[in-house]
Formats: sequence, structure tokens, C-alpha cells
Amino acid sequence: MLKTIITSKTRRAILQLFFQSPSDTYYLRDIVRRTGEEVNAVKRELDILTKGKVLESERRLNKIFFRLHKNYIFFDEFLRMFAKTSRIALLLKEAGPKLGKVKALALSLKYARKLDIRADEIYLLGVGTIVLPEIAQVISYCEQEFGREINYTVMTEDELAYRKRNNDPFIWKFLRTPKVMLLGTEEDLLK
Repeated sequence: MLKTIITSKTRRAILQLFFQSPSDTYYLRDIVRRTGEEVNAVKRELDILTKGKVLESERRLNKIFFRLHKNYIFFDEFLRMFAKTSRIALLLKEAGPKLGKVKALALSLKYARKLDIRADEIYLLGVGTIVLPEIAQVISYCEQEFGREINYTVMTEDELAYRKRNNDPFIWKFLRTPKVMLLGTEEDLLK
């Protein structure tokens, strides 16, 4: 998917590593091990990404640690792009027709940032005629990797329209928060 935009395989792998865990810090050998790329290629790409202010580096003892530069001008855009290539996004896309007639799938940016949510919040909203056991299976599989429960809700288009019309705070809270549209558009949710 991202091959046409980010042509360097090593750069793609490094960005994927960092944007899949945006608050983590890695050192050179750790990045090489996690990406499976050659050390010289990784070093070259880290230099480019640091010079471009995508990454920050910090020397600790005898190692240089790298982390995402949170004030990078395209940080949110990259976060959204790589959220669309996350395990949950790929599995939901792969499930495709088995999920039923899905009009929209929206993933909270809190999921992409790996932030905790309150009990009254969700990470994922599905709209349409969705087969619950299928989506539950995908979510269950992803929870193991995510390390905690993934709160989600599924509703029909009529139920979504009813809740919006009646100013349901639960649904409006989700609709107003930053999100990544895995399927459909934000306009589909707000109509």
C-alpha cells in the first residue's frame, strides 16, 4: 500500500515500527532486529529521518536512542496512514464480506497512539449490518497484540441516525474525537 509513496523499503519498515508504537524509544541494533533490515541501511535511513525532524535522537551511555518527534509537522498524518496498516485494520479489511454489509469502520486515534480510554469510550465504531461473531473474532485476536481490551461498538445506520438525532453523548463524543476511517468517510458518519 505505502510502497508507491515511500519507496525505500527500509524507511517504510522503520516508520512502521515507530508509528505502530508512537511513544516507544529504540536504539540502532533494536531497530535492525525488529525490522529485519541491514544495519547500514537502517543507519542511513535513521540519519535521513533525524535530519528531516521525523525522529529525535538522544545519546544515553554508549547508545543513541531514537523516538518520534511529536512536533513533526506531518505527525498526525503519518499516524493516520500507518494506523490504516495496523494489524486490526488489515484483519478487518481481510475479513471483508464475512463482516456483513459494512458502511463505515472508524478507529479512534487513541488506538493508534496506544492511549488508555475511559470505560465510556470506544476504540472502534462499526456501522452497517455487521456479523458480530466475525468482528468479535478479529478484535479478540488483536487484543492479544494490543495488550488490553479493545472497546468497540457496532450499530445499524438507523440506530446511528437515531442516536445522533437524540443527541446521544456516547456517540457524539466518538464522532467529535480524531479518528481514522478504515472504511467509508467521516461524512458517512455525520450525515
